Amino acid sequence: MAKTPAYLAIAAELRAQIQSGTLPAGAKLPSETKLMQQYGVSRTVAKWAISVLKAEQLVDGRAGSGVYVRSTRHLVRQAHGRDLRAAPGPTSPFARDAARAGQRGTWEHDSRHDVADEQIAVRLGIEPGEPVMQTSYRFLSDGEPIQLSTSYEPLSITGGTPVEWPEAGAAVGVVARMDTIGVRIDEFVERVTSRPALDAEAEALELPGRPADVYEIERTYYADGVPVETATIVLPRGRYELVYRVPVL
Repeated sequence: MAKTPAYLAIAAELRAQIQSGTLPAGAKLPSETKLMQQYGVSRTVAKWAISVLKAEQLVDGRAGSGVYVRSTRHLVRQAHGRDLRAAPGPTSPFARDAARAGQRGTWEHDSRHDVADEQIAVRLGIEPGEPVMQTSYRFLSDGEPIQLSTSYEPLSITGGTPVEWPEAGAAVGVVARMDTIGVRIDEFVERVTSRPALDAEAEALELPGRPADVYEIERTYYADGVPVETATIVLPRGRYELVYRVPVL
C-alpha cells in the first residue's frame, strides 16, 4: 500500500484539530518553521500542507502575520431523513442544511432539454438517447458558493406536467415536486467519492490555490424501485461535513 505523502498527512492532522475545535476559529496555525521542526520535513512540504488547508478554505493567510483558522461555519449534510416530507422549514434539502447552520441558502440554475448519454441512461434505467431534463445548479450559503449539482429527470415522467421545468413551479425540491404529480419517492441511493476539483469546479466554487479536493456524490431517487431523478453533486471538502445515519434492521 502506498504511503500517504507527508504534506497530506500533516494537512490531515491540522484539519482534524480544526474540525474538533482544538484549533478554534481565529487560532494561529504553527509556522512553516515550526511544522518543519515538529514533523522533520522540508519547508516545501510544510508549505504544501498549509496550501491544502487554504484550498479547502479552512484557513486564511495574513500578510506578515501568519495563517489563521477561518470562522466560516461548515454546513452539515445529514443524509438520513434530509428529504422527509414532514420536516419543518423549506422543502429544499439544501435550504434546510443552510438554515440549520444559521445561514441563508440560495441557488442559481439553468435547465434545458437534452438526451441521456450511456452513463445517465444506466443511472435512470432508460435507453441512451431518450429525452431528459438537465438542470445545472450552483448553491450559495450566505452568498458564498458551496455546492454544485447537475441533475437529470426522464421526460417520460415529468414531460408535459407542471413540474417539467424544475424551478418554474411552486414546489421546491425533487421529493416535493414529484409528490405534486403523484410520483411518490420512497428511497434514494448515494455513492460518495473524493477527488481533486476540476478547473471549472474550482472556479465556480471560488476555491483558491491548488490542490483542492471535493466530494462527489452520485445520488439517485427511486419511486417503487424506478429511478426518477439522478444527480452528480460536488461539495468542497473543507466546507461540508457529510453525516450518514443508517438504521440497523
